[in-house]
Amino acid sequence: MSKRADYRFPDRVLMASSSASPKPALAFSDAIALIIGIVIGAGIFETPALVAANAGSSPLIILLWLIGGAVSFIGALCWAELATTYPDAGGNYYYLRRAFGKNVAFLFAWARMTVVQTGSITLLAFIFGDYATQLWKLGDYSSSLYAAIVIVALTALNIVGVQQGKWTQNLLTWAKVLGLVLVILCGLFLTFPVEEAANSGERTSGSWGLSMIFVLLTYGGWNEAVYISAELRNVRQNMVRSLLVSISIITAIYLLINFAYLQGLGVTDMANSQAVAADLMRRAIGKPGAIFLSVLIAISSLGAINATIFTGARTNYALGRDFSVFSFLGKWQTKNNSPVNALIVQGAIALFLVLLGTLTRKGFQTMVDYTAPVFWFFFLLTTISLFILRWREPETLRPFQVPFYPVTPIVFCLICGYLLYSSLAYTGVGALVGVAMVIIGAPILIWHNRQRV
Repeated sequence: MSKRADYRFPDRVLMASSSASPKPALAFSDAIALIIGIVIGAGIFETPALVAANAGSSPLIILLWLIGGAVSFIGALCWAELATTYPDAGGNYYYLRRAFGKNVAFLFAWARMTVVQTGSITLLAFIFGDYATQLWKLGDYSSSLYAAIVIVALTALNIVGVQQGKWTQNLLTWAKVLGLVLVILCGLFLTFPVEEAANSGERTSGSWGLSMIFVLLTYGGWNEAVYISAELRNVRQNMVRSLLVSISIITAIYLLINFAYLQGLGVTDMANSQAVAADLMRRAIGKPGAIFLSVLIAISSLGAINATIFTGARTNYALGRDFSVFSFLGKWQTKNNSPVNALIVQGAIALFLVLLGTLTRKGFQTMVDYTAPVFWFFFLLTTISLFILRWREPETLRPFQVPFYPVTPIVFCLICGYLLYSSLAYTGVGALVGVAMVIIGAPILIWHNRQRV
């Protein structure tokens, strides 16, 4: 038994043990199901309206969703090389630490705690609020109230140690898939094509950049596949295959559902909709259809929120274990088998974000603004790490190499750079708050490093 350094705990040396490392237990089909389950979240019931509002025409809307699939495909090729060369449960954190050092890795973990993960929780909570409001309105701030209530309730459940079983999460996922199938079938076969006015393209002053932010937000999540690289059987082949097959399936589903929205509602009604899937069902089969779908989406959102709260708190707990400045997050309550402090801090940040979304009166869109610049900044850095690791470790075996290197990763870097620019140029106050939160992490890191000297 030998000693080795563990990237998760840079201040420690851990004893290597076969029982302490992840085992390859996931098959190819498991990986596909996992990736599709992560990517096809509740966002597809919300973002098409925002894309329509910024795109302004049916052909452009479909083109944008097609481009989103192509961009994800290119990115997946880059991530496939990283995941097969460095299969590790740390995923992006591990690549960034290996390429740029622990300071950048700290800022990534800090960003996940204060922006990316908590922003995702709030995004999902606002989706829940929008569709719950279709069932029972709680006044002028109904969506925000529902969002706050569900964050508090699910955080409390996790604190007392109550976790949804695997069958429950699977049931909620299938409910979401069922909702998508119903929307597609109703939109394509139970509605008549909507005739758009000749000057309908003049109703928006949006941009491609902002539209692509919403599109790629909905495609987001395929990169999470790298976190299972240490647990995937025959990772050298199955990681690449699972990423590319999953993205192809997801792209087909997203194109079909947008065809359904466009046929049943048209661009104008899509752009003005607060709950686009429910509005389509209402037009197709009346109020009962809208109510049924709203219930379905609200329930499936609960599962996604709970899972994000659960995993986010574990990430924050690991941050507390890695860096002494956040040691209070690294405390595990054995009685409830949960990281209570990490859950409380995460819940408090998410509630602050609900307030931010309420003050701007654009809850969901504000959360997109808040998370997008930070997300694309670290996406860009992770892609750059591919170049650094190739240059620094030329002798390392790479079971899969990005086709047409270095052109492919350069193209993806340019895409990430453009979306980083767009997320700063075309978004509102939420983007500034998100960037400020990451900047706040820098002096905390400096203080931590001085404490260790």
